[in-house]
Amino acid sequence: MTLTAIDLFCGAGGLSAGLELAGFKVLAGADLFEAAGKTFEKTHKHAKFIGEPIEDVTVERLMEDTGLRKGELTVLAGGPPCQAYSIYNHQRGMHDSRAVLFKQYLRIVDGMQPEWIVMENVMGIYSIGGGEAVRSIKSELKKLGYEVEEKVLKAEEYGVPQERRRVVFIGNRIGAPIRHPAPTHGPGLKPFTTIKEAIGDLPALENGEDGGTVNYAKPAKGPFQEFVRGSQKMVENHDAPRLGKVNIERLKHIPPGGSWRDIPHDLLPAGMQRAKRSDHTKRYGRMTWDGLSCTVLTKCDIHWGAYIHPEQDRAVSVREAARLQAFPDSFVFQGSKTDQYIQVGNAVPPLLGRAIGRTILEIINEQAEPKIASE
Repeated sequence: MTLTAIDLFCGAGGLSAGLELAGFKVLAGADLFEAAGKTFEKTHKHAKFIGEPIEDVTVERLMEDTGLRKGELTVLAGGPPCQAYSIYNHQRGMHDSRAVLFKQYLRIVDGMQPEWIVMENVMGIYSIGGGEAVRSIKSELKKLGYEVEEKVLKAEEYGVPQERRRVVFIGNRIGAPIRHPAPTHGPGLKPFTTIKEAIGDLPALENGEDGGTVNYAKPAKGPFQEFVRGSQKMVENHDAPRLGKVNIERLKHIPPGGSWRDIPHDLLPAGMQRAKRSDHTKRYGRMTWDGLSCTVLTKCDIHWGAYIHPEQDRAVSVREAARLQAFPDSFVFQGSKTDQYIQVGNAVPPLLGRAIGRTILEIINEQAEPKIASE
């Protein structure tokens, strides 16, 4: 039996990559972000990419592109744009047009009738409209015949070297039990993947240096580096953003694990000179080799969080951000450097996607066992 998936709002294809690692075949992805679409096409050559507004993506076209008929799709996955739900968007609310894009996802659920659905979003979805978005998703899916449960998953508990919280909805219309993946990393389990294990084999960079296509600095060490490197002999997208002279001067004062509090007062940005020392805890943060990354956002901006390399006086490169998201090095991100950071920050970490896919596959196999035994 071929296990199939379609990924709506697919971006560069992080969730698609995870599902494929779990054994699913992704047949199509849809997204309006042109640079992300080019990345998806290069990394999912067997899948059809549809670069149109979700409102224009018809069920008929999806069926034509994938060769599937209604009810034959195993998983319809997708993460409607999260900006309307994010705590970083202070104007968020159900009035934001992006907050109702999940209704387009529901339209395609209704038309395709997949056996399973997977939706992912940021924690802010719980508070928007007093929980209106979550209630709407679950009630609308129930009307379509789907039982759905959502849970907050921590990416670091699945081998991702990053503290990242995401709300994941899993549901089905076939009467199967619903489970979210059990953690594989943490106390009593495998140790968390550290930043050194994630990026320690990458060559050194100067501030603003475009590494181009380069050799690895060291042999792969440990299961994470072996996973992300795969059969790759060279690494791409190892490009660091260029920080201005004053920021480089600030970085010289910040030790591993330090932050803006370590910068001399007269060197701080004017707004931060008035800040309480309890404020902006991650700003101008320098990573530590033995720790986890803070949440990778769409800009690894040192003003926003702890995106300073543990040893080198620069911000993390696109490739380092991708490693912290657990992207295989075979993903070569397309578009401008800004576009590349956006693709990385918006993605579902592939290892988290793999854990979700494996759990669904386990349930599918459990459901098949009684049928096999009775035949």
